[in-house]
Amino acid sequence: MALGATIYKVDIHVADTDRHYYDSHSLTIARHPSETAERMMVRLLAFARHAQEDLSFTKGLSETDEPDLWLKDLTGEIKLWIEVGQPTDTRILRACGKADQVIIYCFNGHASKLWWDGVSKKVARARNLRVICLPTEPIRTLAQKVERNMDLHINIQEGELFVPTGDEQISLTPSTWHDSASR
Repeated sequence: MALGATIYKVDIHVADTDRHYYDSHSLTIARHPSETAERMMVRLLAFARHAQEDLSFTKGLSETDEPDLWLKDLTGEIKLWIEVGQPTDTRILRACGKADQVIIYCFNGHASKLWWDGVSKKVARARNLRVICLPTEPIRTLAQKVERNMDLHINIQEGELFVPTGDEQISLTPSTWHDSASR
């Protein structure tokens, strides 16, 4: 018998001074049996960085033709496609063909750097791709705080994310490895 997803309930409160976005979202997240706590936390951080009313989680690892998060307009057109991890160059290019903007969040330090070195030339022609790397240690620290019911406050200022936990404040400074929009 296959293992089912573990369900998490998360109240996420976003204060993003960069976008002037301040709102709370009650989320239900399914964590696939093969998904790590680190990866799930990166999905939540990606949600916070792009939070808006119609941004939603997809079936993720359970569905190969969908990203981890997406934003669709009223016609069903994909405005934003967000991947977490290290997708193949084929998957990246397919996503770039389907969505107005594609953002990849990687978080595995040296392994992510090796992945990016391997796919960067193959996806260089994509005109709507951004690749962002999150620092490994803060992600690991956040993953240690994972509970089935969480109340997260995520503050974003000048690109940096601040996540207060009961005993400390975790800060993450994302690194942009590729941004075709800025070329």
